[in-house]
Amino acid sequence: MRRRAIYEQNRYLLERQRQFRQAADVVTQAWMTFPEVWAIAVIGSVAKPLWKEVPRFREFRREGIEVWHECGDLDLALWIESQHRLGALRRAGERALRLAFEAGAGVSLATSHLDVFLFEPESDRYLGRLCSFNQCPKGKPACLVPGCGETPFNKRIAEFTPRADLLAPAAHAMLYRRDTGWLRSALDLPGVDEDLNAD
Repeated sequence: MRRRAIYEQNRYLLERQRQFRQAADVVTQAWMTFPEVWAIAVIGSVAKPLWKEVPRFREFRREGIEVWHECGDLDLALWIESQHRLGALRRAGERALRLAFEAGAGVSLATSHLDVFLFEPESDRYLGRLCSFNQCPKGKPACLVPGCGETPFNKRIAEFTPRADLLAPAAHAMLYRRDTGWLRSALDLPGVDEDLNAD
C-alpha cells in the first residue's frame, strides 16, 4: 500500500476526532442553559489521544497496516438532576449542531452518532441514555427493551451494564460543571503529537 494512502487515512481519522470534539463543544454550550444539567464530560475514544491499530478497513487489515483508531461516535456523560426535559435537551443539542453546520463551523454530526450517558449527580449512578428519536416511543424495535421510555426519551439498552472505567476520562475531559461554569473546550483535550508525515 502506498504511503500516501496511509497518510490520507490517518489524516481523516484525526480530523474525525477533531470534528467530534468540536461537536462536543457545540452541544455542551446548548445544554449549559438547562438548570437541571449539573455537569458534562467527553468520554470514550474522543476524550483520549488516539492509538494505532489494524483497522476494520479491508485494504489495511489485509496487509496488517496500523492506522489511528477510528472514533465511531461522540460519547458524552451528562449528569442531570431531573429527567423531565430530556426531549427538550435532545432537541436543543440537535438544533445547535444543525445551526453550527449551517454557519460553516464544520460540525457535521448526525444525532445517531451522539451517544449520551445519563448519570445522577454526586452518586454517578447510571440512569440510561438520551434517546435520539424525535418522539417517545417511536415504535422501533429498540423501543421494546424493558424500561425504555418509562421516562420519556430515556433509552434503555438490552443487557447493558456500564463498565467500571466508563467515567475515567471525565477526570480530565470535563467540559462544564454548574458550580464552576465552562471549564475547557474539547478541542484542548490531549491529542496526537506525531507528525503524520512520519507514517
